[in-house]
Amino acid sequence: MREPLSFRVFRVVVLFLLALFVLVPLWVMVTGAIKPLGDVQGEFEWWPSHPTLQPFKDIWQTVPLAKYFTNSLIVCTVATVFSVLIAILAGYAVSRWRFRGRSLFTGTILSTQMFPGILFLLPLFLIFVNLDKVLGTTVFYQTRLGLIVTYLTFTLPFSIWMLAGYFDGIPRELDEAAKVDGAGTMRTLWQVILPAARPGVIAVAVYAFMTSWGEILFASQMTNTDTQTLSIGLQSYSTSINVYWNQVMAASLVVSVPIVVVFLLLQRYLVAGLTSGAVK
Repeated sequence: MREPLSFRVFRVVVLFLLALFVLVPLWVMVTGAIKPLGDVQGEFEWWPSHPTLQPFKDIWQTVPLAKYFTNSLIVCTVATVFSVLIAILAGYAVSRWRFRGRSLFTGTILSTQMFPGILFLLPLFLIFVNLDKVLGTTVFYQTRLGLIVTYLTFTLPFSIWMLAGYFDGIPRELDEAAKVDGAGTMRTLWQVILPAARPGVIAVAVYAFMTSWGEILFASQMTNTDTQTLSIGLQSYSTSINVYWNQVMAASLVVSVPIVVVFLLLQRYLVAGLTSGAVK
C-alpha cells in the first residue's frame, strides 16, 4: 500500500525539525569553539568572523584536562568491564535456571531503575566513609575504586536484565548440543552462547560506558581534585573571574569525539542488542 502524500510530507517536516533540533546546537558549539573569547561573549554570530584554533590548544593548559580524561577513561572502562562480566554470569543464570527467589531477584533488579540516584548517594557515602575508617586508610571515598563501585550500582542491574532477556532469545538447543559434546556449563557459556549473544554483550558494554562517562551526581560528591572525571572537570573552565566559553565548547567536542566514534562503529550491535533485550 502506497503512503499518502500528506503522510510523506508530514514525515519530512518532522525529520527536518528534528535535524534542526540536533544540528543547530552542535553548530553553535563548533563555531563557538573556534572563536576568540571576546567574540563568544559579544554579539552572537552564526559564522565566526575571526576563526582560530587557539581554544583547542588552551584547553590543556587552563585546566588539567588530560588528568580528567585519564580518570574518566580508567573509571568508565573498569566499571564497564566488571558490569559486562557480572551481567553475563548473572543474566545466563537467570535465563537458564529456575531457582527459588528468581522472580524476586529479577523484580528487584528492575525496580532499582525506578529510584533517582540521589537516594543512593547518602547511603553510599556513609558506607564508603565507614569502610575507610575500618580499613584505616582511604580506599573508597573520593577514589577511583569507590567511583567504580558506585557506577556498578546503576549500570549492573539494567545490564543483567537486558542480557537475561537476550539469552532468553537464544535457543536452549545450543546448550543441550554443547552438553552432548561433553562441554560443561562455563564452557557452554563462553564458547557457544556468548558468540551468539555478541550484539547483546556489545549493547550492554556501550550502555554501561556511556552512562558512566556522562554521570555527574556521584562524580561531584565522590571525587576530589585528583580523581575528578571529565563531567566535573569541565566546570573548572568557569572561574570567579571569567568563564572560558570557547574552551568549554572546544573541550566538550574533544572529549565527545571518542564516544561518538565508538557509538557509530557499534551502532548496529547496539540496536540489535536493545531490540532483542526488550523482548522478554
